[in-house]
Order: sequence, then C-alpha cells, then structure tokens
Amino acid sequence: MTQQQQNAGPALAERVRSYLKELERGNVAAICGLFTPHARIHSPFLGRMEPAPFFEKVVAASGQSTITPIDICASVDGNPRVVAYFIYDWKLKDGSTAKFECVDVFEFDANGLIEKMVIVYDTHPIRATVGDKYA
Repeated sequence: MTQQQQNAGPALAERVRSYLKELERGNVAAICGLFTPHARIHSPFLGRMEPAPFFEKVVAASGQSTITPIDICASVDGNPRVVAYFIYDWKLKDGSTAKFECVDVFEFDANGLIEKMVIVYDTHPIRATVGDKYA
C-alpha cells in the first residue's frame, strides 16, 4: 500500500461524514455534489438508481429525520472504500417514523467522489411502516 493510499482514508471518511450531515438536512444538491454524476446507488427499497433521482425521492418522502453515526470505517487495505454504520430515525412526511440501524458502503473514484453506494439494512420492519409511501 502506498503512502497516498494510507492518507486517503481520513479524507474519504470526512466526505462520508459530510454525506450523513447533508442527508439529515435533506440537501439534495449538496449530497449529489459528493457523488459522480452517474454513480450507482444500490438501495434495498428502491433498487439501483443514480444519485439525483434517488435523493430527490428520499427527500420528497421524508420529514425532519435524525442520523446518529455509530462508526465510520475506512479500508485498512488502501482501497478507496469507507463504511458508515449509523442509526436512521427516519420521519416521513405523513408523520410516521421508522428507526433502524443502517450500513452504507461507499466506493470512491480517483478524485474522491462517490461512484458507488450500497445501502444495507433489514427491510422487513421498514416495509411495515413505510409501505408504498416511498416507492
């Protein structure tokens, strides 16, 4: 592993912290600015989408939500990958809530932009609350 690869982890982790803050704020433009224009997002609820339509859909369905980071982990092998583990207290526009643990896996391009995000959480309890309000 090169020194540059070792040094990239903290910078990429900071981008993920920015992502979580902007997601909590519902700032679609700022969120999308962290991604490549044609990044791939893999959502267990919405499937595969590009950033702008994905986050527009999330924000349109959401009220004031709270994100509580548990941990942010950068690859120890020098890969441009960071994992965020957090609690998402998701409030929907209709007032219903879904609180769950979530893991987002981020892969970055050479410029430090997110080119792939895989979202991992147990959808079973979420579907009972959210139903088709989000899809």
